[in-house]
Amino acid sequence: MTDYCAFSNNHKCIKWTDYGLTRHELEEADELCHGNWVEIQHLRNYIEQLQELLKGHGIDIPPEY
Repeated sequence: MTDYCAFSNNHKCIKWTDYGLTRHELEEADELCHGNWVEIQHLRNYIEQLQELLKGHGIDIPPEY
């Protein structure tokens, strides 16, 4: 597929433009997902450390919802 289209006034292919936008959106989504996963891992480690501190001091951890 190319950017050229003989059937449009400005010779720009609408499908090519749509492909480019979709590809860009997928790249952004992939970056956001990776960033979110890193943050989730960090928060999970933080929660585990806090739970160990609470247990070490004899404090019960409330059940999760």
